[in-house]
Amino acid sequence: MSLYESVVIARQDISSTQVDALMDRLTEILVAGGGEVKKRESWGLRNLSYRINKNRKGHYVLFNIDAPAAAVAEYERQMRINEDVLRYMTVRVEALEEGPSAMMQPRNERGDRGDRGDRGPRGDRGDRGGRRFERDRAPAPQTAAEGE
Repeated sequence: MSLYESVVIARQDISSTQVDALMDRLTEILVAGGGEVKKRESWGLRNLSYRINKNRKGHYVLFNIDAPAAAVAEYERQMRINEDVLRYMTVRVEALEEGPSAMMQPRNERGDRGDRGDRGPRGDRGDRGGRRFERDRAPAPQTAAEGE
């Protein structure tokens, strides 16, 4: 069997219990197809990057799946049919991630922010970087009266 990670976004106007019931139905589809859900994380109601079907927020849920391709195909077919599912993405992976996902870890433990990474430290030109006020530093052009 193959390993998959799947993220499902459900509509904002359904309750948390309805989201749990929907995810239970999706889990049953995978189990009926001979698969297994290794991990299920609910990330809660989060803002969307852009509106989808007049929704500004969505309930996010992550699945780690060990199932045959036919079971995953049926799982995705059921999500296309369901009106409560706004978007989903299923990706085949080599190994499933152990422990909590990056979304569930505290911000200070993620390690994705705080350091400058490959950009290096900031220069001595202030916080913006560029060459501001260059016209103020350049010498003023001399007029004919000053040159004599």
